[in-house]
Amino acid sequence: MDRGGDKQHHQHQQQLSLAKSARQHRYNEWIFRDVPSDITIEVNGGAFSLHKFPLVSRSGRIRKLVAEHRDSDISRVELLNLPGGAETFELAAKFCYGINFEITSANVAQLCCISDFLEMTEEFSKDNLGSRAEEYLESIVCKSLEMCVEVLQQCETLLPLADELRVISRCIDAIASKACVEQIASSFSRLEYSSSGRLHMNRQAKCDGDWWIEDLSGLRVDLYQRVITAMKCRGVRPESIGASLMNYAQKELTKKSSLWNPPGQTKVDVISTGHEKLVVETIVSLLPVEKLAVPINFLFGLLRSAVILDCTIACRLDLERRIGSQLDIATLDDLLIPSFKNSGDTLFDVDTVHRILINFSQQEDSEEEMEDGSVFESDSPHSPSQTALFKVSKLVDNYLAEIAPDANLKLTKFLVIADALPEHARTVHDGLYRAIDIYLKAHQGLSDTDKKKLCKLIDFQKLSQEAGAHAAQNERLPLQSIVQVLYFEQIRLRNSLGCSNGEDEHKPMHQSWRISSGALSAAMSPRDNYASLRRENRELKLELARLRMRLNDLEREHVCMKRDMEKSNSRKFMSSFSKKIGKLSFFGHSSSRASTSPSRQSYRTDSKVIERTCASID
Repeated sequence: MDRGGDKQHHQHQQQLSLAKSARQHRYNEWIFRDVPSDITIEVNGGAFSLHKFPLVSRSGRIRKLVAEHRDSDISRVELLNLPGGAETFELAAKFCYGINFEITSANVAQLCCISDFLEMTEEFSKDNLGSRAEEYLESIVCKSLEMCVEVLQQCETLLPLADELRVISRCIDAIASKACVEQIASSFSRLEYSSSGRLHMNRQAKCDGDWWIEDLSGLRVDLYQRVITAMKCRGVRPESIGASLMNYAQKELTKKSSLWNPPGQTKVDVISTGHEKLVVETIVSLLPVEKLAVPINFLFGLLRSAVILDCTIACRLDLERRIGSQLDIATLDDLLIPSFKNSGDTLFDVDTVHRILINFSQQEDSEEEMEDGSVFESDSPHSPSQTALFKVSKLVDNYLAEIAPDANLKLTKFLVIADALPEHARTVHDGLYRAIDIYLKAHQGLSDTDKKKLCKLIDFQKLSQEAGAHAAQNERLPLQSIVQVLYFEQIRLRNSLGCSNGEDEHKPMHQSWRISSGALSAAMSPRDNYASLRRENRELKLELARLRMRLNDLEREHVCMKRDMEKSNSRKFMSSFSKKIGKLSFFGHSSSRASTSPSRQSYRTDSKVIERTCASID
């Protein structure tokens, strides 16, 4: 191992010596040979044998050094921390000797910095190196986005001097302005007339003005952050900013990152680096505030990387909030975030998914509060989308079914995920029932109390006919839950039989309210559902008032009957009792109707009594 290291060190020294000899050869070509040198300049280990007069005529710094050591006749000067190194000093020396060379985007930043370091300004000589480099920077570089990017790349080794000289800020402003102009020009080029004569934008050429995205991917992360920030201030499209962030992440993050790795990896396989962590945190801070500016799977990829690289809590919470705001377009694969904790923990990161669901629910609540004055108006522009809730509920049910077989998944974590959404989110409970059944099958050691906690999540009225039939025969369910299933299946069967006999018109609306309200339409918003429930509630109150009035009548009749029993004989009492019962007509049907179909009358009476009793209890 040491022998290999010594070999590499020897090769490196040989390369340095070759570079020095090549530079010395170039230097001998332009230096005066017939006049002996009177000063030697040492720069980063290299020595330049030069003459004082050309140098002091252009460089204020060297003039001061020579003037300070006039008595000792200085012959050697060492320039420490010279920006650009020996190669840039060679260009500056050439300029002092009047030898022409080309200023390019590859050396203009170094020339600006070294001219400031050597004080090669107009104060000491007209048309000095500083003014020449500044002129090239302003008139040539700042007119081209590609050249500005190249200059920024050169400035990475010239900090902080390049920043103090405003080389970086001028290039960044030029890039932002150029990108904005290109975007506007591209937008105009995409305008076209439709067949109806209306002006619209052609979506196929959406990214024509975003050719600069690839150029920016070569910048260092701190400079890239400043460029994107300037672009956002100038009004560059959020979609273009998002595309640039995705491209930069793909270039900067190594293949060890979870953005391109399968979700089955462990944290040991991924060695986090400070650079990758900085890149992820920077990209998250630059994400546009607009929804859908970047795909949601990219946000999930960033979140996985943030977890792996142990990024800041603020970074992860920001990603969770952004994901929660558009969770309805996520897929099951997105939610399956691997857990990188101890080996005894769950396979998937349930806590992160729970926080995402909380963000989604809080977003719905905040939208409701924004329109508090008209909170129950279904046409409100800020009305929560029932469609989004329905999609997320299906996603959560599928997620629960996926994580349910995990032996390490605790009941409390399963419960918080299942109960994270509002009650009106699930219009059908088949998916939730399936997930709970899988959990019961995988965790057969659960107590009856824990099983009851799980089954309380299921509204058995919202099960489909197939799921209800399965639940009625499911031995894993508690006995109480099976009884509930059978009860609601009986009500459903009786209701269907009543509909088939054409007797729905004789049923008051309150008799079937539990069946109808249990499966609210997925197309209705929560406010529509609320209005419907309020109407049903009013009807129930009216029916309850009728029942109380009838109960009062019964009580009065009961008192009268007791008096009759005391005063009259048994024959008079029975006659009075039958007459009073006939007057009450408790079951609301005529005697002629009852005599024609006694069995059907008895069946309908029992149904009404049961349903009214259930409604009054609820």
